[in-house]
Amino acid sequence: MVRFAHMADIHLGGWKQPELQNLNFQSFIKAIDICIKEKLDFILIAGDLFDTAFPGIEILKETFAQFKKLKDSKIPCFIIAGSHDYSVSGKTFLDVLEKAGFCKNVTKIEEKENEIILNPTIYEGVAIYGYPGKKSGLEIPDLRRIRFNESPGLFKILMLHTTIDKAKGTLPIDALEIDKIPVADYYALGHLHIDFQYENFVYPGPIFPNNFQELEDLNHGSFYIVDTNSPNMLKKIEIPIKKTIQVIVEIDNALNATEKIMSFLNEKDLEDKIVLLRIKGELKKGKISDINFLQMEELIKKKKAFFWLRNTHDLRVKEEEIEIELENTENIEEEVIKIYSEKNPSDFNQLIPQLMNSLSIEKQEGETNENFSKRLIEIANKVLKF
Repeated sequence: MVRFAHMADIHLGGWKQPELQNLNFQSFIKAIDICIKEKLDFILIAGDLFDTAFPGIEILKETFAQFKKLKDSKIPCFIIAGSHDYSVSGKTFLDVLEKAGFCKNVTKIEEKENEIILNPTIYEGVAIYGYPGKKSGLEIPDLRRIRFNESPGLFKILMLHTTIDKAKGTLPIDALEIDKIPVADYYALGHLHIDFQYENFVYPGPIFPNNFQELEDLNHGSFYIVDTNSPNMLKKIEIPIKKTIQVIVEIDNALNATEKIMSFLNEKDLEDKIVLLRIKGELKKGKISDINFLQMEELIKKKKAFFWLRNTHDLRVKEEEIEIELENTENIEEEVIKIYSEKNPSDFNQLIPQLMNSLSIEKQEGETNENFSKRLIEIANKVLKF
């Protein structure tokens, strides 16, 4: 039969930090080199090759160079769009890759009454079907209606970028029931950034972690090589590029937190590692701004770390309860602002009603989220006279 690679969720261009964006790309390069060395029959990319439908020119140039290596090695690549590189217009840079002869988008759809018929891409005894991922799981209602244009006698692969019910865990999201999916010999899945297998449904995990939490959980990226001749069909390929080190510090006093965190960092070997500093707890004294992160950064650089990220999501400031007796319950908002201002005198207080009013504007019909956010900021800036 065949040996092929199953990748997903590469997200080229996804990290804002250049150092991590480069590591993401280095992981992709390493994955491609492994596939060439293994002389695989083909490669599957189950969505989100790019982090956006329209990546920057530098990302495209580097990506094209890797696909050219595959083409020169005569290893075809079959692909579907994911929720990030999908476009409602249907026009993405995946089309450019395909027209250059570097890959083949296997999404071939026919709409028939209440059914969506998927037509196969045939390659060396294998029938590859595909359906793209969409924003906010909008592909799931469509996937409940898909059927195959059958290809008897061929090894069937279905490529999907979605969430299946067996993998969603406790996530409060819609998921595709696996008993609603046409029968295939292998399901090449993407979208969930997890290493997951259920029967022949497989998520390979991302080629490189895409956020702080994923760096903590996964450390590095991975993909699968599938050998249909082997009893153990799946072989996980790890892609360690840089080691990560987790530093978790719990604090309750921001005034001495810097010293405590620095002490933790001093104990660790940070050289050439990605440092993941997670600070958690409930502050009973001081505030987050009392913590000297600049001093920590200087120490981390001195210890020759490759890069560092900090996370204070689980660090809370203890809220003080304010007892308020309302005289005017008909206009609670104005009454609360008045009482708060009396208890906390400040020149800023006179701007609170104007700010509250500016933030109550509604999104206009046809206005994009980005433009609406910009309009809100402009109005707030005018109130604050920035």
